[in-house]
Amino acid sequence: MDIQSDQLRALVAAVDLGTFDAAAGELRVTPSAISQRIKALEVGVGRVLVRRTKPVTATESGEVVLRLARQVALLEYDTSTALGDDRADAAGAVRIPLAINADSLATWALPALVEVAADNGILFSILSEDEGHSAELLRDGTVMAAITSSANPVQGCSVHSLGRMRYLPMASPAFAREWFRDGATIDSLGSAPVVVFDEKDDLQDRYLRRRTRRALSPPRHYVPASADFARAVGLGLGWGLIPDLPGNTQADDLVEIDPGAFVDVPLHWQQWRLQSPVLAVVTESITSAAKQHLR
Repeated sequence: MDIQSDQLRALVAAVDLGTFDAAAGELRVTPSAISQRIKALEVGVGRVLVRRTKPVTATESGEVVLRLARQVALLEYDTSTALGDDRADAAGAVRIPLAINADSLATWALPALVEVAADNGILFSILSEDEGHSAELLRDGTVMAAITSSANPVQGCSVHSLGRMRYLPMASPAFAREWFRDGATIDSLGSAPVVVFDEKDDLQDRYLRRRTRRALSPPRHYVPASADFARAVGLGLGWGLIPDLPGNTQADDLVEIDPGAFVDVPLHWQQWRLQSPVLAVVTESITSAAKQHLR
């Protein structure tokens, strides 16, 4: 196969940014040039690599080439840095796609990434994905690293244990008085409205099964954003599991509905197994921040 680096860059930009126009803006070429480069790449490998939809997505064959493209981009960046190339221009910075669960992103992970981006000229594409589902994004080449709940490494990846994020079942004081006046009983937990992040979120159900040994199905509100989730619970929309981190469970508008109860979620950092200095810097920043904030 005769694969050109500009073709690989066009593929990555189109998939990451969703359109040929956006990819053209990032690479400072025309949308026609992006289209031509991707078409030439497809001819070179003999496969259709992208679905020309909005957003642009990779085909199964495209996912394989996308992984190669990301690895090449990372190695090119590492080589340029080692040779003393000036990376001050953001157009020359490497883009690292990550998958991070919303609660980590909203609490401890983002400050670590901000610091590393500023010091190393890195651009991040951050996908907010449940820790139980982010491994798939590593498999298909969408991201280079992810926070997952699995200690089993995805093929081609290494794993670092980050610690455990503890969640407490909480509600507003008024909601707790109305629904849990006799405590977190089977009847109250089965009937009190609960706030859930999204359809993938099984955290509240895990607590309910552990607490009651029954398959309860209380009324559910879906609030798919960490800050809005905590605010919804504090406003009395329902009860929910809140990360036990400073500034969350100590808020005046929240009380524990089941004192002493908690759910611990183990978190792991999985990344492509590449000898890359820049990826190592990101890993070090994430693992250091996790040591400060997680159990």
